[in-house]
Amino acid sequence: MKFDETNRALAVDLDGTLVHTDLLYESFLSAFKSNPLVVFSCLLWVLKGKSYLKGKLAERANVDVSVLPYNQAVLDYIRSSDQHVVLATATDARIANQIGDHLEIFDDVHGTDTIGNLSGSRKTERLNSLFGKGGYDYIGNDFVDIPVWNDSARAIVANAPASLQKKMKASHPDVVVLESPARNRIKTWVKGLRIHQWLKNLLIFVPLIASHQVLNSEKLLDTVLAFIAFGCLASGVYVLNDLLDLDSDRRHPRKCKRPFASGAIPVLHGLVAAPLLTIIGFGIAISISKFFLAVLVSYYIITLAYSFRLKKVVMVDVLLLASLYTIRIVAGAAAIRTIPSFWLLAFSMFIFLSLALVKRYAELHDASVSGKEKASGRGYAVSDLPLLQSLGASAGYLSVLVLAMYINSTEAIALYSRPIVLWMLCPVLLFWVSRLWIITHRGDMHDDPIVFAAKDKVSLIVVVLFGAILLAAI
Repeated sequence: MKFDETNRALAVDLDGTLVHTDLLYESFLSAFKSNPLVVFSCLLWVLKGKSYLKGKLAERANVDVSVLPYNQAVLDYIRSSDQHVVLATATDARIANQIGDHLEIFDDVHGTDTIGNLSGSRKTERLNSLFGKGGYDYIGNDFVDIPVWNDSARAIVANAPASLQKKMKASHPDVVVLESPARNRIKTWVKGLRIHQWLKNLLIFVPLIASHQVLNSEKLLDTVLAFIAFGCLASGVYVLNDLLDLDSDRRHPRKCKRPFASGAIPVLHGLVAAPLLTIIGFGIAISISKFFLAVLVSYYIITLAYSFRLKKVVMVDVLLLASLYTIRIVAGAAAIRTIPSFWLLAFSMFIFLSLALVKRYAELHDASVSGKEKASGRGYAVSDLPLLQSLGASAGYLSVLVLAMYINSTEAIALYSRPIVLWMLCPVLLFWVSRLWIITHRGDMHDDPIVFAAKDKVSLIVVVLFGAILLAAI
């Protein structure tokens, strides 16, 4: 077939153009998830060239191309065209061919292979050899695509930064711009770092409040710094967790909209943000105390173990989730250089186990509604729903029992002048736990339970009642 100005082919870029992500970093994450030590191998592979690195990662990666965040504007353009369409990408040819087989819209696929990295001038040479200079249109998204556009008959820009669009409009008056949805970068990053999850870190203030030392300025400052340190470290862990969960998140009806899963934030940016936030968190922790640093290190190790492997182990996952809540209270105690009481730890263990089971039940309920037998990336089956509900409600009620026993303890009598007033806490907590599980059972729990409580008016009223009862007891 002859390709010229009247009968042109359509060449389409992949990374950042057809998909809102970069398959090199996706491949790295997939390989890293299977074997974290692959990061050291990458340092050796990259010395042999980028194409060699991509090939080695492609051998080890297991990227699910069916759930990648495809650019709908580009897909619509391709499907409306009657041209000979080729996928021309710097992604390894094996992954590129998987995408071609999945979409079934390409007549041919060309990717990086042993010959070299198919990008920039090398891609230009390949397309010119196949179709001749000016014998093809080209859809791209980056400055590296400029040499290809210069030799193409028509430049088509998709998902490109404003500076590149401006440059292309100046040099190619007939350029076609495929608009992508506008995004608020600050709002997207706030969502990606899960700043709303910092609400969980308010648990750090519990030991300060429970020990009646809120007015101690030094301890208050240390607690605030501990809150920030925990927040930075937690955000770093959330980013890492989201990067490792890309495939399972993309299969989830709501999690697929998360910034990294949807491609709203590039995977590379997440790979930079995760360690940076971790370093900041530990840096602040060092300035507080060695004990607090040790607690933060423990939290980080448990979280990594959970993210990499243990979140798929039945019951171990919810016990770890509960412990991650409790560790925040231990961290708050470490920040003010005190030891958390037996009663506080016992209460935390049961109430947070109940909340962890709420979270897992909600995920499993969503899977059930979607017609699935299991929750993606978890070890539970839909048939486990009644058991999880029973375990979770029981754990919640046990926390009320611990609270009731504490009210009659010598510690409560020493701290409160009217400990009998504290008994009013028990029915309030019973109401809240019961209501939480009814909401979860009905399928209306769409957030982390603590985040839900922070948004829920009834839960906020319960918090106010708790505060009023405690003040009355004092």
